[in-house]
Amino acid sequence: MGRIVGIDLGTTNSLCAVFEDGSPRLLPNALGEVLTPSVVGVLEDGSVVVGKVAQELGVRAPERVAASFKRWMGTDRELVLAGRGFSPQELSSLVLRALKRDAETALGEEVTEAVITVPAYFNEHQRAATRMAGELAGFRVRRILNEPTAAALAYGLLEGGGNRSLLVFDLGGGTFDVTVMEVFEGTFEIRATAGESQLGGEDFTALVVAWVLEQAGLHYERIEVAEPLRLARLRLLAESAKRRLGVEPEIEIALPRADGTLDESCPRHRLLASELPRRAERLLERLRLPLARALRDARLAASGIDEVLLAGGATRMPWVQELVREHFGREPRCTLDPDLVVARGAAIQAALIASDAAVEDLVLTDVCPFTLGVEVMKQFGSVQRAGYYLPVIHRNTTIPVAKEQFVATVEPNQRQVTVHVYQGESRRVEENLLLGTLEVRGIPPGPSGQSIAIRFSYDINGLLEVEARIERTGQKFSALFTQNVKNLSKDELARAAAKLQRLKFFPREDERNQHLLRFAERVVGQVGTFQRTALDEAIDAYETALHDTDRAHFEAARSHLLQVLSHLDHPFPGATRDS
Repeated sequence: MGRIVGIDLGTTNSLCAVFEDGSPRLLPNALGEVLTPSVVGVLEDGSVVVGKVAQELGVRAPERVAASFKRWMGTDRELVLAGRGFSPQELSSLVLRALKRDAETALGEEVTEAVITVPAYFNEHQRAATRMAGELAGFRVRRILNEPTAAALAYGLLEGGGNRSLLVFDLGGGTFDVTVMEVFEGTFEIRATAGESQLGGEDFTALVVAWVLEQAGLHYERIEVAEPLRLARLRLLAESAKRRLGVEPEIEIALPRADGTLDESCPRHRLLASELPRRAERLLERLRLPLARALRDARLAASGIDEVLLAGGATRMPWVQELVREHFGREPRCTLDPDLVVARGAAIQAALIASDAAVEDLVLTDVCPFTLGVEVMKQFGSVQRAGYYLPVIHRNTTIPVAKEQFVATVEPNQRQVTVHVYQGESRRVEENLLLGTLEVRGIPPGPSGQSIAIRFSYDINGLLEVEARIERTGQKFSALFTQNVKNLSKDELARAAAKLQRLKFFPREDERNQHLLRFAERVVGQVGTFQRTALDEAIDAYETALHDTDRAHFEAARSHLLQVLSHLDHPFPGATRDS
C-alpha cells in the first residue's frame, strides 16, 4: 500500500501533507510553497490553471476565474468560466488534482489515497461532494475528516499535554467551526461541534470592500455587475488592508478605476482599525452563537475549557482573538501555524489509517454533527398533519452508534410506508435536508397504529444504514445512504470523470512561467506611460518565448522581463527562487 496523504481543502488555500519519521511533513507545490490558492481559471486557449496563476488571472479577467467555490459544495450551483459550466465539486477536483500532482513530484512516487478535511458543520451532501471531488481527482478517499478534529490531532501529537478539555476555534477563509473535545491518555473524544458553513475570513474582506465603496459613494451590488475589474482589484487590495489593520492603527487604501487599473492618481480612503470591530459586529455575533451552542451541547461552561486552540488563517485577526479572550477569560493558544495545522492533522489521521507505529497510542472518536431522523405525522385534536421531524440520532452523539425509534401506521389496512430520512435541527422537515427514502411494503392488514421499528446505524465514515422492521411479522427493509451526491450511479460518476479528463491542465513545467506572465500583466496598469512601453515590449518578447523550443531564447526573454520589473520597482516575488 502506498502512502496516504492528508489534504486540507480550503476555501481560500489548500495544502497537502504526509506523515513520515514520526511527524507530518508539508509538501510544496510547483512554486515551492505549501499553500496553493483554491482558485481555478480558464485561459484563452481553453487550458485550466490552478493556484497563483489563476489568482493572478482573476485580477485581469475575473470572468475566467472561480474562487470560494467550497461554499457551494453539495449544491446545484454552476459557475461559468469563459462560457464553460463547472460544478463546485468539479472545481474542487481540479484543485485536488493539482495537489496530487505536486505531492507525487515531491515524494517521487504515485499517490492514490487521501484523507480530506471538511468543516465539522458540513452536511451529508457537502461531505458527499467533497468525496466525489477527491474521486474525480484520482484519489481513493480513505476518510472525510472534520477540520477542528484534525487541528486537535496536530496539537495532541506535536505538543502533548496530558488530560484536558479543549475547544478548537476554527475560522477559515469561508467556514467556521467550533469543536469541544476531551483528551485523555492519547484518546481524543469529541464532545460537541457547531458552526456555520457560510462564514469566514472572506466575509471580513468583503466588509472592507463595502467600507471603501461606501466612502466613495458607490454601491457594492452595482459595482459587482457593472465594473467587475474594479471589484476584482479592490478585493485583492482589501485582503491586504484587512491584514494591515490587524497591526496598524490606520491605513489608506486606493480605489481602482473602473477598468481595474491602479496608479497614484486613484482616490485613497482612510480606514481606522478601531472602527472595524464596530462594522464587523454582526459577523462577530455570528461567531458567538455556535460557540455558545457547542459549549451547551457539551454540557460545559466556558470555565470548564482548559485550552482554546486556534485554527484557520482568519483567527489571526486581533478582533477575533479578542472575542475568544472575552468569552473564556484567557489567551487562546496558537503555537502551531493556523494556516497549516489542519493539514498536519490530516496527515496524522492518514498515519492512523495506515497503522503507523508512531501514532499507535492515539485513539480518535467523533460525533454526528447534525440530527438524523424521519418524517412523521402528528395528531392535533381530530386532525393529523404531516411534515414533522422525529429525531433518531441527535446531534453530537458519539459515533459509531445505532439508535432506534418506533413509528406506526396512520390508516386502517395500510399496506406500505415510505420512510423519508432527513438531516437537520428544525421541527419541520421542510427546513431540513432530505437524504433519501426507504419503502416498507407488505404490512399485514389491520387497524391503524401497527408498529414499525426504525433503526439508524451511523459510522465514522458518514455511512448511514436505515432499517425498518414490521413488528408483527419481523420483516425487515433496509437502505444504505452513502456519500454519493444525489445518488450518482457509477456510470454518471464515470461520465463526470471523463468530462474532467477532456480538460486541458496547464503543464507543470510552465506554471512558474505563467505566474510571471500574469504578474507582469498586472503591473502594466500600475506604471507610468513611458515606462509602460518598455514593459509591454518585454512582456511580448517573453510571451513569444513561452511558445519557443529554444531554451536559450526563453531564458534570455525571461531574464530581461525580470530586469525590467525590478527596474520599475515591481520585482517579481518569485524571482529569487526561480532565477
